Amino acid sequence: MALGRRSEERQAEFWVATRDLPVSVGHVFYEKLNGLLAEAGFDVWVEELCAPFYAKAGRPGIPPGVYFRMLMVGYFEGINSQRGMAWRCSDSLSLRKFLGLRSTEESPDHSSLSVIRGRLPLDVHHAVFVWVLKVAQEKGLIDGQTVGVDSTTLEANAAMKSIVRRDTGEGWQAFVTGLMREAGAVGPEEQPTVEELKRFDKARKGKKVSNDDWESPSDPDSRIARMKDGTTHLAYKAEHALDLTTEMILSAEVYVADRGDAHTLEDTVQSAQSNLLESGSKVWIEDVAADKGYHSTETIATLATKTPYRTYIPEPRRKAGQTRVWLDKPAGHRAAVYANRRRTRGARGKRLQRLRSERVERSFAHVCETGGARRTCLRGIENVRKRYVISALTHNLGRIMRALFGIGTPRGLQKAAEELAAFLHGLYFALLAIQSVLRRVWPATNVFRSSPTTVRATRCPAAAWRRECRTPPFSTGCYALCRRG
Repeated sequence: MALGRRSEERQAEFWVATRDLPVSVGHVFYEKLNGLLAEAGFDVWVEELCAPFYAKAGRPGIPPGVYFRMLMVGYFEGINSQRGMAWRCSDSLSLRKFLGLRSTEESPDHSSLSVIRGRLPLDVHHAVFVWVLKVAQEKGLIDGQTVGVDSTTLEANAAMKSIVRRDTGEGWQAFVTGLMREAGAVGPEEQPTVEELKRFDKARKGKKVSNDDWESPSDPDSRIARMKDGTTHLAYKAEHALDLTTEMILSAEVYVADRGDAHTLEDTVQSAQSNLLESGSKVWIEDVAADKGYHSTETIATLATKTPYRTYIPEPRRKAGQTRVWLDKPAGHRAAVYANRRRTRGARGKRLQRLRSERVERSFAHVCETGGARRTCLRGIENVRKRYVISALTHNLGRIMRALFGIGTPRGLQKAAEELAAFLHGLYFALLAIQSVLRRVWPATNVFRSSPTTVRATRCPAAAWRRECRTPPFSTGCYALCRRG
């Protein structure tokens, strides 16, 4: 066989037969996911759902099923930008097969995703989320009686250096320049450099950036917030209501970042209950577990008196000697707080707190870290909600896939091989540890058997037998052992 050489410039074919085009065998995960969606009738259902938002005549657009599948690919592949999703779907033959594209058909562009997202309202995205919950309900993967609630921050698509004051509209540099002139650091007509502005801003005391005074002109819905890593960014707040039994997300809400956890708890739990009823479940939420950031006397009293939910929310640690004063509170507040304290300190309350800290945080890790939703590339809280609810429903699809087929992500097979290798590695070191322990314990439990007298007594018969069984030497000087018949 001769050496093949790659030509730098190649003339394109005038026409190519369809049978000559490359065809993918498909990815086993995406093939099974397509089978699951086809079994539940997803494409027919979602096309009927989206039909009122399209014209009755004209050129056919991108099917809604392709749009939602591309957003699912973003979660499974860990891609947060629409450009990245479009490029990945265009580059992979297995993903093109998952989308249902023919070999001669181009994959949708990122601008098409933006147009479809603007065309379909938030209610349509939420209806798809409820549809996935309905599929999970039919598979028996929803319990719904005990939920855990927690929140995290999502970095907005806006920079802190672009914020302006709400009252005057001046930017950060103009504001710091005015402070420098008031302090006499620069002259009235002198313009400081960027380095001088940073130096002065870093050294000044009492520095505080409030959402009441500052806003982002590019994304007015974002708020200044402290992220999980301690940095300060413009952000949103995402909150999950998770089924602690099956780890299905029952509600995924996005709020402005300056709303406190205690103020959004009731809305999130009520949204989870509404989603359960819309999915066909007859279960009512009974227990709600949250961390101490959600503890508020008014919130606990409201949930205790106006809802059927039992709260398991630990109280923040108070200073030594500080006690609660109930004289200015209604009579029911004290009873609700003490009942919540009693439940939280019990065995069930502690168990629910362990489950909440493990499973709710794991859902955030899947959606925000590996799912690529930690930093949004969209602007406006409605667009962020549309994108985030698709990530949450794709997480639920992954839970369904794991329960049915044993793999919840496209990289599940590689993960299984890694876990097997880690198990064998740990088993090897465990056997080494057992061997070292036995070496220490064996001499202590077998003192008589390993004593010098015992060893000498057991070796003597063998040595005497060899001396008796030796035959006279041969001419070469060797001895031969006699065989006992």
